[in-house]
Amino acid sequence: MAFESPIFTDRDALSAQFRDVRANSERLAAPLAAEDWMLQSMTEASPVKWNLAHTTWFFETFILQVHAKDHEDFHPQFGYLFNSYYNQIGDMHPRPTRGLLSRPTSQEILRYRAYVDDAIVRLIETAPHDVVECIAPLIAMGAAHEEQHQELLVTDLKHGFYQNPLAPGVYADTPTDETAPALQWREMQGGLCKIGWNGQGFAFDNEGPRHKIYLHPFQMANRSVTNGEYIAFIEDGGYDNANFWLADAWEVIRAEGWQAPLYWRKADDGWREYTLFGERLLDREAPVAHVSYYEAAAYAGWAGARLPTEFEWEAAASLFPLEGRFMEDGAPRAPAPAPADEGLLQLYGDVWEWTASPYIAFPGFSVADGAIGEYNGKFMSGQMVLKGGSCATPAGHMRASYRNFFPPAARWQISGFRLARDCN
Repeated sequence: MAFESPIFTDRDALSAQFRDVRANSERLAAPLAAEDWMLQSMTEASPVKWNLAHTTWFFETFILQVHAKDHEDFHPQFGYLFNSYYNQIGDMHPRPTRGLLSRPTSQEILRYRAYVDDAIVRLIETAPHDVVECIAPLIAMGAAHEEQHQELLVTDLKHGFYQNPLAPGVYADTPTDETAPALQWREMQGGLCKIGWNGQGFAFDNEGPRHKIYLHPFQMANRSVTNGEYIAFIEDGGYDNANFWLADAWEVIRAEGWQAPLYWRKADDGWREYTLFGERLLDREAPVAHVSYYEAAAYAGWAGARLPTEFEWEAAASLFPLEGRFMEDGAPRAPAPAPADEGLLQLYGDVWEWTASPYIAFPGFSVADGAIGEYNGKFMSGQMVLKGGSCATPAGHMRASYRNFFPPAARWQISGFRLARDCN
């Protein structure tokens, strides 16, 4: 099976899990105007409306159309409009023009969500036990898929609002005045380690199979690189020195004119950044965010270090509690300085952390049959792995084995990094 989940025998628990995830998506959209639902600022980003509809299409397509005998689709063309990349399902509306879909309206999308929600809950409550056992892993997968799109809704919306000279703020979060602890190195012994999903709870197929890997002893920074530390790289001419950059990275930053992370601008009172809470003076103690893999690797080279591999990151993170600053109750937060504590800090939440590892299959991985097998495996080319989640990742969504992945030039996600180095 491509995706793993415990078997739910409690119908009430399964229904509650489904309802909670669906409600959080609508909480994210609640502060927005109908005009905001239409924004699509680039091909890689999708409108709020599309994200809300696509996650609904997922439940309708993979659960209701297969397991609910009397189900009638809400609209005959929604399968075409809201299919993302499942070629085995059928044709799909071109991704670059999702923002041109003024119809269906936002209100019709909400009716679509309610229609599918009612049908899913009714199926959970009335289907025979064997059917409930069959759909339970699919509902867990659909819930995890929707949580992914909750974070995408936030990051896509932020990129859209960034194009607006008014720098609108739509959520509430209070800036902190905390100070990040000094950067320190923590030694990891290495040796033979087990990597991948440990069999507890839900996991996507790309997190397994669990396997052994040998790690040489290494050191990891106790926290993520901060905005203030990244400014030092900028002021030292980091963006103008080709020696720090990969060849394709140098071409990208020259062509795009990058001189700082996305959403930063230099003002009379210092560096400022756009956030979904409005434009703010940059918090130098908070972890740097919205940098690409290219920028993370360049900074690491400038600092005389490197990025950790995903295996080093996971082996180290598995030694510490899964605690961090995540999205809560359907509202994103801002990255904040690491707490003053021992060990490895800020592993989870705040910012996704780029690793030095390409996104490829683990030994023994196989793509599942059918359209559901298109979820992860076909993207294992030209992407880099990120770990740990961010302040816009829903609480409870993360685990040490989770493998996020994006192209190396992507920086509209809430992505940062920490340093690693080899032991002498």
